[in-house]
Formats: sequence, C-alpha cells, structure tokens
Amino acid sequence: MKVQVRRALISVSDKTGLVDLARRLVAAGVEVVASGGTAAVLVKAGLPVTPVSKVTGAPELLGGRVKTLHPRIHAGILARRGDPDHRRQLEEEGIEAFELVVVNLYPFSETVAADDVAPAAAIEQIDIGGPTLIRAAAKNHESVAVATSPAWYAPIAEQIESGGVDDELRMRMAREAFFHTAAYDAAIVAWMERDEELPIRLVLPLRRVGLLRYGENPHQPGAIYVDDGRFQPWSVLHGKEMSFNNHLDLEAARRLVHAIESPAAVIVKHTNPCGVAIGSDLVEAYQRAWECDPLSAYGGVVAFNRELDVDTAQAIIAGGFIEIVAAQPIRTEALDLLSRRKDLRVVATGAPLDRGLDLRWVEDGVVGQLWDGPDHTEWSLATSREPTRAELADLRLAWMVAAHTKSNAVVIAKDGMAVGIGAGDQSRVGAARRALITAGERVDGAVAASDAFFPFPDGIALLADAGVVAVVAPGGSKRDTEVVAEAQRLGITLLLAERRHFRH
Repeated sequence: MKVQVRRALISVSDKTGLVDLARRLVAAGVEVVASGGTAAVLVKAGLPVTPVSKVTGAPELLGGRVKTLHPRIHAGILARRGDPDHRRQLEEEGIEAFELVVVNLYPFSETVAADDVAPAAAIEQIDIGGPTLIRAAAKNHESVAVATSPAWYAPIAEQIESGGVDDELRMRMAREAFFHTAAYDAAIVAWMERDEELPIRLVLPLRRVGLLRYGENPHQPGAIYVDDGRFQPWSVLHGKEMSFNNHLDLEAARRLVHAIESPAAVIVKHTNPCGVAIGSDLVEAYQRAWECDPLSAYGGVVAFNRELDVDTAQAIIAGGFIEIVAAQPIRTEALDLLSRRKDLRVVATGAPLDRGLDLRWVEDGVVGQLWDGPDHTEWSLATSREPTRAELADLRLAWMVAAHTKSNAVVIAKDGMAVGIGAGDQSRVGAARRALITAGERVDGAVAASDAFFPFPDGIALLADAGVVAVVAPGGSKRDTEVVAEAQRLGITLLLAERRHFRH
C-alpha cells in the first residue's frame, strides 16, 4: 500500500538539504508546515510555508522549549486513517492529518563533545519535541512516513513524486526513527553518568554495519555492530570479507602495536602475539617479528604503527604467508603491491579508541571493567644486580607484550624483539617453559616478563638456568621472599611491579 502525501511537518536542526526537499514537496502539491527556524529558512528561499503556530493557535513558548507539543499536531500524526472514530474526531476538531514528518534533533552529542561545555548549555540541547514527533510518526508508520536524516530526503521525495510512499520504505524509516531516538537518549544517559568511573546505567546503541564471512566456526553466522556515535572507521582495502576471528585477532594486534612508541610490527595468532619487534623502520621490525616464531606466525595477522611503505610491502610478499595486513595510512604503491596476493587482506585501521569500558557477555548479563594499560613506573629492584640500559628497554617491551597476552603469560625479549612467548598456560612455570621452547638459544642474555607474580621460585629458576639475566613480575605472592632469594642466589635482576596485568 502506498500513502499519498498531502501534508508534511518539518522541524529540523540540521538544515542540510532542507530547501531542496521542501521545493520538491511543494512541486508535488504537498502543504509544508514548519516550526520557527525551519520555517524562516524556507520563507527566505521563497517557498510557501504554514507556520506551526498557525496550526496550533499558540505561539512558541519558553524560549522555544514548547513549539509542537500540541494536540493539533500530534493528533494529526497519530490518527489511524482506517479507524472511523479517529477520522470523526479529526473532523469534529478541525484537525488535518500529516502523512510525512521530517525531524532531526538538537546536536546534543556534538555539544557535549566539547571539554568546556557548561551543564546549562548541554541541557538546552536535550530535545523534547523532536523525539516526541519522531516516535509518534514511527508508531503510526502504517499511515505516516518519518525522515530523521537528510539521507532519507532523496528516496522519500522520489516516492512522493511517483504517487506515494510504499510500505517497505515507511517501515525502514520507522525502524531507523526508533533507533535514532534510542541513540539520542543513550547519549544523554552517558553524559549524565559522566562522573561515574563505572556508570550505574549503560545504554549502548549498536548498529550492524556488516555481515561476517562466519563466526568462530564456519557454521556460525556472524556480524559486526558498532556504536553509532563513537565508531572509528576502518576498511578492507583488498581481499575477502572478514570473519569473527579475523576481527578479534586484528583488535589484539592493533592494540598492542599502538602501545609501542618505536616503529613496530606485531603478529597475532588466535588473539595472542606470536611475533613482536621494534626496528629502525617497519621493514626491520616486520622481519624481526617474523623471526620470533615463524611456525606460529604463518597465517597470522600483522599490524604496524607507522605508515606502510613499499619496502615493507615487498618484505611481506617475499616472506611467509600472512592473512591480514593492517596499518594506517597505507601508501598507494604498497597497496598495489599487496593486492597482487589474492589470499591476503589489507585493512586500513589505526590506533584504537579509548572506549572507556571493556565489556563481555556472561550468562544473562555483562561484566565490565576499565581498560588495562601497562606501565613501568612502579617497578622496584628486589635484588642487588641492576639491569643495564639495554636490558631495561627489553624489559619494558616484554612487559608490554605480556600485558597483551592471555594469562598465564611469560614473555622473553632480547635486542628489541620478543623471542619467546608463553601464552594461556594454566601454570606460570608452564608458560615459562613454552616461552623458553620458542626462544631456544636466543634466551642467553635475554630478559623476561610475567603478567602476574611467581607463586613459587621454580619459574624464576627455570628462566635463570636457561640464560635469562633479568625478570620483571608483579609482587604479592606469599612466597615473594623465597622468589627474591632464589633470584639473588642465581645472580639475576628481579624487578617487582605493583600491578599485575592478567588478560582472559
């Protein structure tokens, strides 16, 4: 069924495309009713407009806080055209129906994005009449079309010009309308909860922006949803669609690589780093990251924290198989070179946003925490041997990698690269063994970091006996005294941190 539009109500804060839309509506024989600021723009453009105040018989009140909140407006929107009683009441009250409502809201999110916004100024940007109009029109989408964005103007005008707005478009617009007001309210809630480190109330307006190739397994459908107001654009520049696992690996890789200041490359497999290195440039960083664990790096995701150049692209092509390359920016010549590999995805994505909370579904609820950020300002020397400057730099790198590796985690580093990563082990000594296996002979003179304390001296002894000369780990074990004594006996450096950095 098509709804012929004879009368439209327009009240918009964003005037983009307004005059062109109104001109097409007037040409199609539609009466345009508009609120104050909107009406002024249309009158200036020479278009016939009926002011809202003429319809309501009342002026705008309270500095514009009350304009459209009136029965002669809302009855005209909410009346069911197929209900004889509704039609009778409209006739008795002399109320004309609306078939189109065009509304966008005060720029609340843009206003509160400024650091110095006064609370009073923010409150004045909380729209009341606009959401009410939108919800009324969306509720009655059987008879009314509602446009909440200039993006709808062209399709709505085309259908009006061709005889009426069809069911499919009205339903799509109604769905968007309810999401639009929900997202608007979510932004208000977030602002009002701004002083709470862990918000008491959390509303997340998430929009599906794409379907995934599949979920964790090929039989599982998957999709990606983003926060409308905070989404940082990324794009697949080359290659097939991303899967659920691809997104998780990419997120792990870019979070770690952008936590490193020097030119760096991070290779991730199953959300754990298997290659991390810094270099004088990205080529050196990538080649050294691959050398950490070539067996695990095969088919992994690599992320960079600098512009991806041609030399680095050539090194990737010449090396082992990589499934995803991520960087931002990416030089055109580098993209052209990488695009020759049909089995390779190239993704433009930069540093992750500070999203405030790390949220995960559990049972019928969500657990949340502040994002963890490893530091090395709270280390204390527990043994007599002090680390050299080079060892301290490697300890900082190992500490950063351990904080981005699934617990239990032990990371061995040497000369600006991770040479052994023990991830996700059920015991700390097991994580140390895994790291040592990968490190091999490179462990001689290397350093190590643990994401939590050593509960027994055996882990420290295992690392020292293999050739590790310095270790950083959080304190807090009941046996810290024994662990420190063992490190002192073995002649290695032991630095104790005040914080652990588990990652589950």
